[in-house]
Amino acid sequence: MIQSFKMALKSIAGNKLRSFLTMLGIIIGVMALVVLVSIANGATSSVTNSISSLGSNLLTVSVSDDKGVPIKQSTLDEWTKVAGIGQIAPYSQTSVTGKYGTTSDTMTVYGTTSSYEDIQQLSVEMGRFIKSTDVDNNSYVCVISQAVATDIIGYEDCIGQTISLDGMKFTIVGVLADDSSSLTSVFKSSSLVAYIPYTTLMRLSTDVSSDITTFYVSAEEDGTVDDADTAITSLLMDRFEQDSDAFDVTSQNAVEETTSSVTSVLEMLLGGIAGISLIVGGIGIMNIMLVTVTERTKEIGIRKAVGAGRGVILKQFLVEAIVICMLGCLIGIALSWVILQLISVVASSLSITFSLDGSVVLIAVAFCFFIGVVFGLYPANKAAKMKPIDALHYGG
Repeated sequence: MIQSFKMALKSIAGNKLRSFLTMLGIIIGVMALVVLVSIANGATSSVTNSISSLGSNLLTVSVSDDKGVPIKQSTLDEWTKVAGIGQIAPYSQTSVTGKYGTTSDTMTVYGTTSSYEDIQQLSVEMGRFIKSTDVDNNSYVCVISQAVATDIIGYEDCIGQTISLDGMKFTIVGVLADDSSSLTSVFKSSSLVAYIPYTTLMRLSTDVSSDITTFYVSAEEDGTVDDADTAITSLLMDRFEQDSDAFDVTSQNAVEETTSSVTSVLEMLLGGIAGISLIVGGIGIMNIMLVTVTERTKEIGIRKAVGAGRGVILKQFLVEAIVICMLGCLIGIALSWVILQLISVVASSLSITFSLDGSVVLIAVAFCFFIGVVFGLYPANKAAKMKPIDALHYGG
């Protein structure tokens, strides 16, 4: 085996350009496999972490048909006392024109309660979030994102300043922290967003009523999201005449599972495309090995004449095909690492890191070895079956 390996290296070194061009298909195939799947894994991890940062114990409830018994804030207050349920926060939104001095822009305003801060894991950098008293008193107070503070107000330390939302004056009581470490920051703090009491939003927008159709639910401190899901579903079924179509309960776990299943399919598709590239590279290797066998026909005849058996000849050319495949694989993996490092630098602003996936590398190595065997076996077998007398008299 060692002798066959040395002979393979000598043959490859003797035809450097041809050997490199032969490896090129394998190199490109390995790069496609490793880079594409690693990018998909990196993006998946980032999205999954972003979803998790929204709260793994979070449930989103949407009511489509209240059956004539609409949910009110008092209803939600009663439900927070039920075992399995932690906090509940109603949620609604509208688009308004925010104005401060001569600066104005379109903003998204969310109406909610004090529980929203803990459920959505918001971080307030300055001031405070909405309090229960703000909701009870219909207070005209708001918590703004840093984008609003910098783009509309003009400076971050703006606690106590007054901003106009569709002509109504609101006092700024808090500024959200700019958490740029996750993709969710785009929605939490980097866009033009303001949070106000739910009751105040009812006055600001005619589209929002006291009938709550969307709200968030968290699991109690020592409970699980499944317990909260069971409890809130039971309450809604009792309220809406056992009609499961009247409402929808979605958990963050379900979103994560759906995301994982979608990205798994994407990884398989990308891997399949890259696999086709590797097969094309394998066909190229078989083609060149057939040429090599033809060129070395007399050498094969001499080796057989001095006693080399069929197995020795087969092993010699099979090892050469495998060596070409594996060298191409190693070069492809090295170039893949370089490309992923460059992509990570370019995507650093999105806080996404792309790195070589060990399992993908192992798959690439195993697949390349398999290709070397499959596409090298026919040329090697052709060489092994040659008769010494025919090989020695070959005049090509």
